[in-house]
Amino acid sequence: MSWSTADIPSQSGRVAVITGANGGLGLATARALAGKGAHIVMAARNQSKARDAEETIRRAAPDASVEIVPLDLASQASVKQAAETVLAGHDRIDLLINNAGVMATPEGRTVDGFETQLGTNHLGHWTWTALLLPAVRQAPAGRVVTLTSIAQHQGGNLDPADPHLHRRYRPWKAYGNSKLANLHFAIGLDRRLRASGDRTIALSAHPGLTDSELQSTTHASGGGGIAGWLGDVGADLVGMTTDRGALSQLRAATDPTARGGTLYGPAFVSFGPPVRKPLFPFGVDAGIRALWEISERETGVPIRL
Repeated sequence: MSWSTADIPSQSGRVAVITGANGGLGLATARALAGKGAHIVMAARNQSKARDAEETIRRAAPDASVEIVPLDLASQASVKQAAETVLAGHDRIDLLINNAGVMATPEGRTVDGFETQLGTNHLGHWTWTALLLPAVRQAPAGRVVTLTSIAQHQGGNLDPADPHLHRRYRPWKAYGNSKLANLHFAIGLDRRLRASGDRTIALSAHPGLTDSELQSTTHASGGGGIAGWLGDVGADLVGMTTDRGALSQLRAATDPTARGGTLYGPAFVSFGPPVRKPLFPFGVDAGIRALWEISERETGVPIRL
């Protein structure tokens, strides 16, 4: 059965915190949830784009409740400051949607010395989630949704001896590693929540081939090579709109029947309505163990329940 924004229950009185809500999938997600009555916390690096995005949301939903919090996931200091700002205004978070990310960038390092893609896509969200999780756990039915990608299949479990690929950096390998880390993070977090008897759940979602800014940014950066160019052209020609691509994370965030530890994505690999996708168990346990070890070591921030 097809699923659309019409299936989203009322979100009135709920707080949704979304990273990268100033464009692409994040903006589409924020707009849909605002239209259902949620208070939206837009956590974004580019403040000019965030203000434009806020206006876009208000045009679609004139009564929307929206606030903007500056956040640079590539800086642990920024993540901590942004989390402090959010917690100062909200003692309860119903939906924490870890949406933002970068793809196939040239080799680089964050201000903390992390490989750019792992540092932004996973380690930034690790600290962000760790700091905001107590507020999510205060919600009657809190959820943490982390965006992964079908590129997870070209990644591998992180190597504790070289998580930042100092020995050999390849842009698409680094991206795949970071997206597999996102998936393992969602599964591992949900396992820990269940073990503690918590009512909060963690899920993951992937958008399939969507015509968002991610492909054009990757192409412009040059890190993706010919594959980056093909992805950009392909997304322009046949990719889903961001409104359709965002349905997977929206379903993971709002479907009352969704279970923790599951993955939502398009029905037909990269296209179609959002459905629950199969998870392949090979290497997951080892991947989660390595991920927790590396994440706590690199950030100095534990996730304790």
